[in-house]
Amino acid sequence: MELKREVQTAEILDPRRDYQPTPTSVEVRWDPLIGYSSRIVAGASFLPPSDFDLEAFGRQTAENCFFCAPRLEVVTPKFPPALIPEGRLHRGEAVLFPNIQAYTLYSSVSVYSPNLHYMPLKSVGASIVADNLGAQVDFLAQAARYDPTARWAAINANHMLPSGSSLFHPHIQGSLDRHPTMVQELLARVPAVRFRDYLDTERRLGQRYLGRLGSVEWLTSFAPFGFNEIRAFVPGVASPVQLSEAHVQDLAEGITRALRFYGELGYECFNLAIYGAPPETDGYMLSLRLVCRSNLQPLYRSDVAYFERLHWQAMVDSTPEELAQKAGDRFRG
Repeated sequence: MELKREVQTAEILDPRRDYQPTPTSVEVRWDPLIGYSSRIVAGASFLPPSDFDLEAFGRQTAENCFFCAPRLEVVTPKFPPALIPEGRLHRGEAVLFPNIQAYTLYSSVSVYSPNLHYMPLKSVGASIVADNLGAQVDFLAQAARYDPTARWAAINANHMLPSGSSLFHPHIQGSLDRHPTMVQELLARVPAVRFRDYLDTERRLGQRYLGRLGSVEWLTSFAPFGFNEIRAFVPGVASPVQLSEAHVQDLAEGITRALRFYGELGYECFNLAIYGAPPETDGYMLSLRLVCRSNLQPLYRSDVAYFERLHWQAMVDSTPEELAQKAGDRFRG
């Protein structure tokens, strides 16, 4: 499999060098699965560090938080009994309930815990991630049985306000719909042999391949959607509704290691997407993406600009190979 890339170099007269001719470059890469392109501007420092006091801000926002105990059980909605007999799902400390503003046909929110308003990424635990992820898998499986016409499932997260979250309290969201998102549709068109070739190529090259944890393959993305992107694939699984308890534990372990890694790098905001296809999609591998977002601070540059939003082309400031070196052996069993 060809991993296509091209370095483009131009010349400027740089005032930092007394207007001497100076080369400047950008690298364009193309994703080997669905063909989108991204740009790598090495050393640009688009995600600055932040010393914003998140713990203090968390205490301030907890005063009126809908997801904190005891308010959660009073103010959050419930599912109809025909869909979820209990109205809400509980697994460990995780609590799952309907999104009060549905984004898809069946739309859920689950908090890691009503008692966990602030979750520093460096200290996130695998068991609490597994319970929250497992609650979403349980919900999606029940919703799929309730409505067999809805076959496109996904699990997503906006962690912290710069990632698109409207609430500080950490949570994830599930969706089941009759229609795919654009990325789900493109991934579902990828031939099975191409998924296998991609993973085989990355294992062989070794520059971005991070390792296998149980049933899940982890790597940095050759052509990232966003900053410090980590990808994962679950061979033999097409939809989140097919995830076994072992799969959930394996995914949770990898997600936990990734989030702790982000915390060590100095970032606290992220987006997550687990893209499902209809369960019968032949050869599809359940796919996951994790990307960092700008840290929360009073004044900051958004990390989504016209390239990302309108051209659907990410522009990041470090290479996936550098990220894989920093990750080291974290994703090896």
